[in-house]
Amino acid sequence: MLIFWDQRLVFLATPKAGSSAVESALESLASVTMQRPAALKHVSAAQYRTHLAPLLAGSAGAPFTTVALMREPLGWLRSWFRFRQRDDIEDPQHPMRGRSFEEFANDYMKNPRPPHADIGSQAAYLCGADNAPMVDRIFRYENIDAFVHFLEDRLDCAITLPRVNVPPAVDVKLSAATEARLHVHMATDFALYDQIA
Repeated sequence: MLIFWDQRLVFLATPKAGSSAVESALESLASVTMQRPAALKHVSAAQYRTHLAPLLAGSAGAPFTTVALMREPLGWLRSWFRFRQRDDIEDPQHPMRGRSFEEFANDYMKNPRPPHADIGSQAAYLCGADNAPMVDRIFRYENIDAFVHFLEDRLDCAITLPRVNVPPAVDVKLSAATEARLHVHMATDFALYDQIA
C-alpha cells in the first residue's frame, strides 16, 4: 500500500496484480509505504475503509481517493499458480511439486480449499460483504497504461513501471470443463472485472 499525502491518494495493493512493480516505481514519491509484512502491504479495501480511512481523513481534513488494479480472473489464478510454483520448488515435500494448473484450479474450487490453493479472491479484496466495490477507482491490470496515465496526472510526473517479482514460465493450460467451472466459481470476480471501464 502506498499513501500519497499531498495528492490525497492511496494505492491498495491487490495481490498478484502488479503491486510490486507499482511500489518499486513509486515508493520514493509516497509519503507512507507499507510493503512488509504482507498483511500490511495487502490491506484490503474493507480493512482500509474501517481502520485507515478515518485516521487519514481526520488527520488531513479531507478524504483520500483509493485506487487499485484488478487482473482478469483466470489470468490472476494463473499468476498465483506460477508464483506458488516458484516457492521452495527444490523441496521434495512442497505441495506444488508436480502439480498441474488443472489440479491447482480444481483445488481452488474445493471447500475447504487446501492451504496451497487458499488464495482468496480479488472481489473479496476489493469489495465489501455485499460485493459492492469499496475502491474509488479500479483499473484493469491488462490495461495498465490507463492506470499509469492516471497516476502521472495525479502525481505530476512521468512513470515507468519495472518488471519485478516475475514468476517462472510454466504450463497453464486448462480443460474447457474446468474453465467453465471456474467461470461459475469466480462469478463475483468476473462480474466485478466486467464493470471496470
